[in-house]
Amino acid sequence: MLSKNTSVVADTQQSLPPSDKGVVRGALGLAAIALVGVGLIYPLAAVGVGQLAFPDTANGSLVMQGGKIVGSSLVAQPFEDARYFQSRASAAEYDTMALSGSNLARTNPELRQRIAETTTAVAQREGVDPALIPSDMVTQSGGGIDPHISPLSAAIQVKRVAQARGVEPSVVEALVAQHTAGKQLGVLGQPRVNVLELNVALDALSH
Repeated sequence: MLSKNTSVVADTQQSLPPSDKGVVRGALGLAAIALVGVGLIYPLAAVGVGQLAFPDTANGSLVMQGGKIVGSSLVAQPFEDARYFQSRASAAEYDTMALSGSNLARTNPELRQRIAETTTAVAQREGVDPALIPSDMVTQSGGGIDPHISPLSAAIQVKRVAQARGVEPSVVEALVAQHTAGKQLGVLGQPRVNVLELNVALDALSH
């Protein structure tokens, strides 16, 4: 026995002209194709291709050390120990859930004071003239988790890292060179050093 609602739907369908019924069927078919194709098949295919063609990138570019995940090459993290190269400062405190810059203008007194104080601190830590400190060592990255520093920022840290680890500066310099990436496609961006990958390579020296 048909319910009242079923009967109403049936009566409505019977009352539609043949041309309208075709439009309804077409709309329902298109909706089903879009739902299954775009909402299910396409995402699964994209994930599958990503896992096959770019497994490292698809899984977050994770960096392993001693069989354990120590971070991602795409995400900066703080390093305080003198044995490690230091990352860029982060206005977001390296929190991936709170990505941001300081949003302070160049003329902001607070920004100028912070840069002056940071420049003095970095110069003392690295034992170099404040005038030699590159800008990326005393400014915060726009996204808050920039994983790279400039080759110059890495160069001024070599002496401190080598001394703390008890190795020749030339050994550390060689690792910096190995982990310095050039411009993308030869023209985009600037040469850069991935801090996490470099520090992991440093730890591997003692193994």
